[in-house]
Amino acid sequence: MNLLRLTIAITAAITLLFFDGTLLAQISKHVLEQRIDSLMGAGQVSASTPGSAILVVKDGKVLFNKGYGLANLEHGIPNTPQTVFDLASVSKQFAGFAVSTLVEEGKISLQDDIRKYLPELPDFGKVITIDHLVHHTSGIRDWTSTLPLSGWSFDDVISFEQILRMAQNQQELNYEPGSEYSYSNTGYNLLAELVQRVSGQSFSDWTKQHIFDRLGMTNTQFLDDHTRVIPNRAGGYFREDDGAFHAQPNNLMALGSSSMYSTTTDLAKWVINLDRPEADLKPIINRMFEKGVLNNGEEISYAFGLSVDKYNNEPFISHSGSWASFRTYLGYFPDAHLSVVVLNNYPTNAYRRATTIASWFLKSAASADAGKKKTKTEAATTVSNKTLEEYVGTYRLGPGWYVTLSRRGDQLWTQATNEDSFPMTPLNDTLFRIDAYGRRTMAFHRDGSGSVQHFVYAGMECPKLADHPVPGPKDLQAYIGEYESEELATSYRVMVRDGQLKLLHFRHGILDLSYAWKDDFTGSRFFVSSVEFQRDDRGQVNGFRVTQGRARQQWFAKVK
Repeated sequence: MNLLRLTIAITAAITLLFFDGTLLAQISKHVLEQRIDSLMGAGQVSASTPGSAILVVKDGKVLFNKGYGLANLEHGIPNTPQTVFDLASVSKQFAGFAVSTLVEEGKISLQDDIRKYLPELPDFGKVITIDHLVHHTSGIRDWTSTLPLSGWSFDDVISFEQILRMAQNQQELNYEPGSEYSYSNTGYNLLAELVQRVSGQSFSDWTKQHIFDRLGMTNTQFLDDHTRVIPNRAGGYFREDDGAFHAQPNNLMALGSSSMYSTTTDLAKWVINLDRPEADLKPIINRMFEKGVLNNGEEISYAFGLSVDKYNNEPFISHSGSWASFRTYLGYFPDAHLSVVVLNNYPTNAYRRATTIASWFLKSAASADAGKKKTKTEAATTVSNKTLEEYVGTYRLGPGWYVTLSRRGDQLWTQATNEDSFPMTPLNDTLFRIDAYGRRTMAFHRDGSGSVQHFVYAGMECPKLADHPVPGPKDLQAYIGEYESEELATSYRVMVRDGQLKLLHFRHGILDLSYAWKDDFTGSRFFVSSVEFQRDDRGQVNGFRVTQGRARQQWFAKVK
């Protein structure tokens, strides 16, 4: 065999092994590019669609940095390593760095009351610390729920000042500070304002001086003026049902939580800094990996704008981003000294792309795949139809969140609000596993008389609801009226049309409400998932509370 044939044979063998899942630790940049090209070209991205920029850094060196698809459809401008993307919530780790720096400099303490620096925030009767804001345990409502409820559209200009004003006007917390984890963009906006107050610099200037200039990230900035021209900026796009692409407006200035613009080329310098920080930055970076702890001592995975967890048993530090059609992901594997960054200007799963690429380098991924084949599942059992029938009914998980259990032959099925139905696997007479819910379980409990009273799911005690008549046209009249939120400076009119209760808002138009149980209705928009009408001592409706996951129990008083 001559040298040329030998070279071809060796290359073919390497390529074959590579595509069969062999680890890439010793594979050339050329082969890595082939594999990522194949991943991106599988009917996902073309020369005429929006796309991505992808970065792979290993052992302090850039192995891969390339753009796919178009940054601008109108002018046919391609995505490249120099294309500037909106990072969305991947921005939070840079606010985390700023806070960690101020702690290291002795200018703030994580246990400080945030009102020490932002006294205009309400006194809720409970101290909210800087630590609570960093780890999303403050109870502060998320503006992504409250601003739409007050009338904003995500296509509107949303300024930093408007977000701060919303926080300053908040009248109740979602929960007692430190008792729960609930992701809140607002918390990180308050941290950006904290940096401004303590440093005397604008947040944009502080991050430029202390992060971007130092690391040579010359095409990175926090946007505090939505009219500013950003060279090489990618547009965000979405596809309508007719298959046509449309441009997504993006006028957000949410400093700290989002609104940072950067390139994969610049982010290579950042992830190398995470993995191999200079001596004076090491304590700052190490603090960024410190996870939060709840009041009950439970540790959560969220740290300083980063999630600290595991991927296939491999230590994994990461964050995702989602805003205005941008989908972004930054993943860092400290033990493997590996980072993968995926920036999309189209709503595509960046996490899946990032972890797929990362798994080619990780021994743990290969062993985890092998382990999956050997894992034994909990043995199912048989439960009588009589017992199954006793579990049938509707259970309340929370405001606007219900689960209806039904029997199909000898199997129980579950259907949560606005979700599909899924089968349940009995492990014994009272414990059922739902594979579609991440293999979580429902444990049924009975009262003293033997009647099914509730089930426990994910630590929540969910009561079984007694049959309650659906309100007729006459019953619905009790809800009609004008309702006002002093906190959000907005109002909704409740009316009945075609036998159904509806909300009318000046900007949003008509929103349908569907009956759930008693005075609880579910909404037709993401920011109105639940409307619970409240009654006074005389039984008269005097207001309602709106709940969406990150903003609970928003009060609207009925106008007399």
